[in-house]
Amino acid sequence: MIGNIGPLEIGIVLLIALLVFGPRRLPELGNSLGRGIRDFGKGIKGEETETAPVEIDPPSARARPRWGGVVGRE
Repeated sequence: MIGNIGPLEIGIVLLIALLVFGPRRLPELGNSLGRGIRDFGKGIKGEETETAPVEIDPPSARARPRWGGVVGRE
């Protein structure tokens, strides 16, 4: 049964994770796991997640090729 997880079982799982991933990657994995659980909870509640703004190049920067050639006809 999952409800009967005690401190000994948690310690064994942490020891195995330490041996598999190493001491350098373990904090990074913990942060990622916590962030994933938090985002999952927000998604279930219907809250918005933070998104980074998308930066779009101006059309004039995309129309000019870097090599100085002519842009193809459409």
